[in-house]
Amino acid sequence: MRRLSRKKALSLVKELDAFPKVSESYVETSASGGTVSLLAFSAMALLAVLEFFVYRETWMKYEYSVDKDFSSKLRINIDITVAMKCQHVGADILDLAETMITSNGLQYEPVIFELTPQQRLCKFKKIQKFWLREEHALQEVLYKTLLKGAPTALPPREDASMEPLNACRIHGHVYVNKVAGNLHITVGKPIHHPQGHAHIAAFVSHETYNFSHRIDHLSFGEELPGIINPLDGTEKITYNNNQMFQYFITVVPTKLNTYKISADTHQFSVTERERVINHAAGSHGVSGIFVKYDTSSLMVTVSEQHMPLWQFLVRLCGIIGGIFSTTGMLHGLVGFCFDVVCCRFKLGLYRPGEVLNQFSQSLQVRER
Repeated sequence: MRRLSRKKALSLVKELDAFPKVSESYVETSASGGTVSLLAFSAMALLAVLEFFVYRETWMKYEYSVDKDFSSKLRINIDITVAMKCQHVGADILDLAETMITSNGLQYEPVIFELTPQQRLCKFKKIQKFWLREEHALQEVLYKTLLKGAPTALPPREDASMEPLNACRIHGHVYVNKVAGNLHITVGKPIHHPQGHAHIAAFVSHETYNFSHRIDHLSFGEELPGIINPLDGTEKITYNNNQMFQYFITVVPTKLNTYKISADTHQFSVTERERVINHAAGSHGVSGIFVKYDTSSLMVTVSEQHMPLWQFLVRLCGIIGGIFSTTGMLHGLVGFCFDVVCCRFKLGLYRPGEVLNQFSQSLQVRER
């Protein structure tokens, strides 16, 4: 009884088979079918490999929201070299929120302004030419350099030169409120007093004014190794003593979440302007370097995305199934075109002699 019930169950299952098998005796192979099958398998393998490379790639997803964090401090990282002696220049930051002046955290280091050939090749060719000209999008520069860990610091001088120290390197970091402010480097040391601030420039000769400068690094927020910012590597040379350089910066808070790093940093865009101070010609102002920054109310969240495994498998099945279905129709179309060509030009089985022989053989079979 159990055997009979099993046989009935197996027969029922066989009747529900939606993929009936065809006996091999009824299957005929051909050269055209083999060619189409070979092309189909090759296309499947090629597209599957390409799809695997797509699956391995990641992309950046950008989300925008309102920045509600106004109580925290904004960190400014500075590394600027000015072609003047350290005792002749002073740097400070004026915060417009409380008219707060700060210069704590900045260090003055006497250096040589001219770069050696090795330093110039490393700094300008590698940063400006390679990253900022060959890459097509600024965000790609930011995140690719972060993942690759490209160096941003200048290499040390290869020779202990006896040249005079004719420049001042101002570097360090300061914390300010997240509101508009002004970083300025001008003649004289700053003096802080309750009514504002001033720079003592009376004892500095006008002939020593030279605000040629090089921005080795300028960034906002947490300092991440490998990131190249828009002003990194900028060099300005002037031969006028009364030159004013202005940089207008818009800072955007950015949260970066990748598979390798997670940090709170800031992106910024910059507009440059420079002019000669000439009071007689109506061009008023103060000679120096002025970096005016303002923070954006929007925050950008950048997260690294990856294709899920199930989506990769679905796309792979779609590729294989689509090519398999298409090659079936393609095989029929190729066979039809082959038959039409052979019939038109009387080739192969469609030759007149062979056709008559086949017709006579069929008649003889019928008579028997």
